[in-house]
Amino acid sequence: MPAEGRKRARDFGIPFGGARGPLNAITDVPGLEVGYTTLIEGDGPLRVGHGPVRTGVTAILPYGRDGAGGTAVAGWHSLNGNGEMTGTAWIEESGALSVPVLLTSTHSVGPCHQGTIQWFNGRRPDLAGRWLLPVVAETWDGYLNDANGGHVTPAHARAALDAASPGLPAEGAAGGGTGMTCYGFKGGSGTASRTVGYAGDSYTVGVFVQANFGARSELTVAGVPVGQLLGDDDPQHEHRQAPPGTGSIIGVVATDAPLLPGQCKALARRVPFGLARTGTTGSHFSGDLFLAFSTAGNGALASTFPAGSAGQEYHSIRFIPWGEINPLYAATVQAAEEAVINALVAGRSMTGQDGHWVPGLPSAQVAALVSQHREEASG
Repeated sequence: MPAEGRKRARDFGIPFGGARGPLNAITDVPGLEVGYTTLIEGDGPLRVGHGPVRTGVTAILPYGRDGAGGTAVAGWHSLNGNGEMTGTAWIEESGALSVPVLLTSTHSVGPCHQGTIQWFNGRRPDLAGRWLLPVVAETWDGYLNDANGGHVTPAHARAALDAASPGLPAEGAAGGGTGMTCYGFKGGSGTASRTVGYAGDSYTVGVFVQANFGARSELTVAGVPVGQLLGDDDPQHEHRQAPPGTGSIIGVVATDAPLLPGQCKALARRVPFGLARTGTTGSHFSGDLFLAFSTAGNGALASTFPAGSAGQEYHSIRFIPWGEINPLYAATVQAAEEAVINALVAGRSMTGQDGHWVPGLPSAQVAALVSQHREEASG
């Protein structure tokens, strides 16, 4: 849960389009749960294997802990492949997602992969006894964190899965987002949601991001290029480890609207439009990977062993027609944009290995710049 009194982007008067869900979070999708393991330890010079540690694990469970193993309809998209998201070959093949989604740091994918299998083995041995293809995605936190120190273990992945709950997830330095930097400010975990109506029904589109991308000069909030107007405390200028804009983002889109796998893939392809609204042009050195899934029709695309001729049966799937899907596209774009800004607003200045420092976004100053711009544009 977020810290007491923690403000989000809208609390500063920053405007966003669309109708938000009750929590304005991915957990507005019924049954979905998010859990974290956050690791913050030590200060001072880097000693590989000892720290300082600024990292963690995020777990997103489409049907919650009690529904682990349920099968959602899914699709994924790579805007730029300088990153990793495991399990995507099977998602592409089957159009299905039957495991939680874990987010972590680049060199911690293996322990999270193993931890997911261990968690299923303890909770659902009937599934773990067949085969599992965990979905683990990453962004790089080596500017602040002892990234080669092996601090994330399978136990931390299991703990994040065990901690999954409904409600508003913490943002900023939480879970896998703990050591991340975005647009030269402290980034990390962020989320937002939108509601969409169809045929008299109401559906939710929720987005969760692990934001670790963008150059300071690119940052745009509500159409205002605020990054060009903010201070010169950009860590990319002080400790040049890679070109400006280097970094990555993972975006997860969840909805309870009934969709086909190709439609989920189309939603995943819309996340970059929301990111573009925040200013990024998509660095070559940024891994930008996106996953979308629908919790409607649980099990319709589940792969089961043949039951023999006596047990053969057909499956069916309900979906919104392609020609009516545009409102879901808009909701995805709007929620992705706001999720990134929420991650930035939640960020607080952090010092990590070797004294590397990343400032928190001066949210009140950003809000004032946005308000001034809107007044000038309208007057």
